[in-house]
Amino acid sequence: MTLPDAPSPRTILLTGATGYVGGVLAPVLVEQGHTVRCLARDPGRARGALPPGVEVFKGDVLSGEGLDAALAGTDVAYYMVHSMGGGGKGDFAEKDRVGARTFGDAVARAGTARTVYLGGLEGDAGDVTSEHLRSRHEVADLLREHVGDGELVYARAAMILGAGSASFEIVRHLVKRLPLMLTPKWVDTRSQPIAIDDVVHALARLAVRPSAPEEVQLGGADVLTYRDMMGRFADVAGRRRAPLILKVPVLTPRLSSHWVALFTPIEAGLVRPLVDGLSAETVVRIPPPPGINDTPLGFDEAVRAALAEARPS
Repeated sequence: MTLPDAPSPRTILLTGATGYVGGVLAPVLVEQGHTVRCLARDPGRARGALPPGVEVFKGDVLSGEGLDAALAGTDVAYYMVHSMGGGGKGDFAEKDRVGARTFGDAVARAGTARTVYLGGLEGDAGDVTSEHLRSRHEVADLLREHVGDGELVYARAAMILGAGSASFEIVRHLVKRLPLMLTPKWVDTRSQPIAIDDVVHALARLAVRPSAPEEVQLGGADVLTYRDMMGRFADVAGRRRAPLILKVPVLTPRLSSHWVALFTPIEAGLVRPLVDGLSAETVVRIPPPPGINDTPLGFDEAVRAALAEARPS
């Protein structure tokens, strides 16, 4: 089962449309002329956040409610659901498994030609120590196993730079508020941060390509350590000097996450899995095919764009 060759408007189901990336992707898909449907547990709340013309279906990927109706006649489905910070220890991973199986089975019943799943750009599952990051890989495997004859495109993005991105907001508040930072060894981990606009336009292009690889790795123009990022962020933001960073190898991820939560507005349940993943290098190893992410923004440009949209702290 494949998409037609002509890049004509598609009928698309977007899950996670009220989340950060989904909320930016929805208007882009509408502007490109696609028929866009969104799945939401609270349709009233979702309609207030989505652009005109989007059809909202009441449903839930865990229970399966509303999935068959929402997927009927669709060409492409975006799976943008993550249980970040949900429940007790290990609970989020089981929720992610249930959601992936339930959604994949519904895609197979509907005969949807392509499913696009957005995960992270960390290393292979066997090399990742973070339970949350391992869960992202597992979701991709489960979706591929359950979507039937349809395609599964696993889009993997590095740290996303944009107003509203949890990772961006953590860096922004730490740089602005702290003269001194005690960090574990992840401060020298390399990453390839990418602008939110580059992510959503790459995702949108995956809806119209007649063929797409099973995996697409997305990163920005620059490869930097987190130490480098904080220094350059300070320069772009007009801070006279970046925070002094002292690397403390004995600082555990648990203590580090409490420290980050104390000085940023990000909820503690979201901070912990993000901090756990900072030790994993997130660098593009296989460039995407031409036409998907050819000219991504550099770090400084992406930060300027994000700061222009961000509300004052």
